[in-house]
Amino acid sequence: MKNVKAKKHLGQHFLNDEKIALNIVEGLNSSVKKVVEIGPGMGVLTKYLIQNKDIDLSVIEIDTESVAYLNENYPQLAGKIISGDFLKMDFSEFNGEAFNIIGNFPYNISSQIFFKVLEHRDQVPQIVGMLQKEVAERLASPPGSKVYGILSVFLQAYYDVEYLFTVNEDVFTPPPKVKSGVIRVTRNNVDKLNCDEKLFFKVVKASFNQRRKTISNSLKAIPFNRDHIKELDLFTKRPEQLSVEQFVELTNFVEKYRV
Repeated sequence: MKNVKAKKHLGQHFLNDEKIALNIVEGLNSSVKKVVEIGPGMGVLTKYLIQNKDIDLSVIEIDTESVAYLNENYPQLAGKIISGDFLKMDFSEFNGEAFNIIGNFPYNISSQIFFKVLEHRDQVPQIVGMLQKEVAERLASPPGSKVYGILSVFLQAYYDVEYLFTVNEDVFTPPPKVKSGVIRVTRNNVDKLNCDEKLFFKVVKASFNQRRKTISNSLKAIPFNRDHIKELDLFTKRPEQLSVEQFVELTNFVEKYRV
């Protein structure tokens, strides 16, 4: 079968550098056997994943042309190719089994992939993914960085995020207009945050929705007794200055004085 044609509406950019592909695959260091690859395309990562006897691989691919290519060229994947959209995938089909995720993620859905993972964080111990460099840097950035944001906080609350390496534009077909970055995201030991987690998400979102303002101003949308805000100096800071632990502290303060 001839090569798959990259489709712009799916954000497809096929990696053609074998060394980089192998480096991405070697980024997985979890002991969990089951691995799901998102968007394998023509299998540049897949070929190395199936060589690893410690990996039980399934792939999910939305592009029917790629699915046909994989079926023809990778008979080892018989029964392990899911034709569909990862964002709509029902994780219950894995019967509660833990699995790692790997892939060259389409730029246009990379953030959505991580939000979905967060919903099922106790089932996904590790993710190794290539995404737009700016997004990869944002997810891995510490407090105080200008690119630190909502997803940085949410992800770092439950995972350790490492920026592994940068990938240049010229190793893709067609080449994207931006560089890519590879990150490894590994589940930490936090089973539950020491606060109301639903309120935590609301506080973080409200804070970054007006990121240029101080926390005192950005949290006006959340009802609580503001007579006490001078008791906590976090209200004088901007959201990018706060660590996960400080957002937890802030959430507990808001909950204490909610009206």
